[in-house]
Amino acid sequence: MARTVEYWFSTASPWAWLGSARFAQLAERTQTVVQVEPVDLGAVFAATGGTPFPSRSPARQSYRQLELARWSRRLGVPIRLQPAHYPVDREPSSRLVLAAREHGVDALALSQAVLRAIWSEDRDIADWVTLQDIARDAGLDGAALIESARDPRMHARYVQNTQAAIAAGVFGSPTYVVDGERFWGQDRLDFLEERLGGGP
Repeated sequence: MARTVEYWFSTASPWAWLGSARFAQLAERTQTVVQVEPVDLGAVFAATGGTPFPSRSPARQSYRQLELARWSRRLGVPIRLQPAHYPVDREPSSRLVLAAREHGVDALALSQAVLRAIWSEDRDIADWVTLQDIARDAGLDGAALIESARDPRMHARYVQNTQAAIAAGVFGSPTYVVDGERFWGQDRLDFLEERLGGGP
């Protein structure tokens, strides 16, 4: 039976972007089912003691940027350290990913496309027209997904997802959970692969 990983993440997380392709490759390599779970990271932070990036001290902000640049070089994943549309409202893009799950299409690939849009392509992931284009570019029915995403039910699901993340002990993005065991951060993917039986 295939293993399942719960993938808790923010659609505007630079760390999720840096790990996105490697995580997808890991899941394919280990034949793991990914349960894509976008969350409201602001609400997660508020419940778990985290601090949103704009509210952090200058020392913490500058070090975060330094680390992003280091990991970008190490991984060969391009990243715009100061994207044009950041901070950004994550709810529209999160609802789009939830709609993809409901439609039974590749929500993981769509999540990658959304992360790429903000961190590599300087696109506004809070704009519904842009999101429709992102979905279409990913080979999906953008119009149908946007229609579902704008349904109030998706707001309720987004809130429920966020509460479920908090209940699961999630406090940052990305967090990968296997059978209740948490792996926080794209720099823990090696440990995740070991847990799934695909590592050394």
